[in-house]
Amino acid sequence: MFKIQNLNKIDEQGLQMFPSDQYEINSEFTDPDGIILRSFNMHDMEISSSVKAIARAGAGYNNIPVDKCTEKGMVVFNTPGANANGVKELIIAGLMLASRDIAPAIEWAKTLKGKGDEVPSLVEKGKKNFGGQEIKGKTFGVIGLGAIGVLAANAAQALGMKVLGIDPYLSVKAALKLSENVNMASSLENLLAEADYISINIPQTADTKGFINKEKIASMKDGVRILNFARGGLVNNADIKEALDSGKVARYVTDFPDDEVLGMNNVIAIPHLGASTAESEINCAMMAVDQLREYLENGNVINSVNFPAAEMERNGGGRIIIANKNVPNMVGQITTVLASESVNIANMLNRNRDNIAYNIIDVDRKEISDAVCEKLKAIEGVFLVRKIC
Repeated sequence: MFKIQNLNKIDEQGLQMFPSDQYEINSEFTDPDGIILRSFNMHDMEISSSVKAIARAGAGYNNIPVDKCTEKGMVVFNTPGANANGVKELIIAGLMLASRDIAPAIEWAKTLKGKGDEVPSLVEKGKKNFGGQEIKGKTFGVIGLGAIGVLAANAAQALGMKVLGIDPYLSVKAALKLSENVNMASSLENLLAEADYISINIPQTADTKGFINKEKIASMKDGVRILNFARGGLVNNADIKEALDSGKVARYVTDFPDDEVLGMNNVIAIPHLGASTAESEINCAMMAVDQLREYLENGNVINSVNFPAAEMERNGGGRIIIANKNVPNMVGQITTVLASESVNIANMLNRNRDNIAYNIIDVDRKEISDAVCEKLKAIEGVFLVRKIC
């Protein structure tokens, strides 16, 4: 019986995918096999050594101490694309909000309450204060063409915008979904200089924190509008404030406001609604559960943020999964141990990512002794051994 700790309220349609005869779900477990969460901050949490995997029902994962989990041999999953349509729709809404002065106009209209028959004439007199521009024919720069970026680029193009995209890590899968009318920028500098609107759709990491800064803003058009529906820390607060005050940036639309941002002029602050749709929550929950089950039951790694992708069909016998430092002669040492214990390999998959190698080994026996696993763990550089029978 696998124990799953839920650190947030997870959609019930997802949780129901855990078979009740194989899984227990409880937010109070202290020694779970797996953790499923949304936005809960795990950085100050003592994570039990019993945890084998953590699934984030969402794309961002900066609320999880990934490096610490990797050191402990814990696989961390996210759910890229599950909430992509919900975020894409909010990006398009952000385009409109940044263009037409809609939010301030709505707030002003509320002040007319109680003016009686004067309201229509006051509306006609006051509307001139809330002029805007149309997005048709303008250039939309999309930084990051993952699941969300591709959808946003395609939608903007369909609305009549000229779209420039850039992503040095563009996957084949994403490229196939990108409209042929979306142009790839020759460089980031080219995109920043050409775009009337810029949408940031990249993960926040140590390398990308403060990605939009004074230097990059200086190379943008005067009056540019910036949309941030990725993570708040991607934009340097001090630099965006200076640009907003000077008029260099006409509008900053963000789904990640903080106290400092809320005090800035010409900011449209949305309270992290990107994936707050019923459909997104269901999709994220179902994908997270599916990935967690695949790993716990079969050792398959799908959409991990710290381990190599690895999937192999079961052959009916036992399975051993091994993670080790990605150094020479590890496979040779592993197979030597198995041979010395008379364990015949029926099928084997080896994948690597950066400093980690991951092995799925199917053997021709159902039972795998603890002694075999202990010998594998004793190999220098091996940090995870698990048998699945």
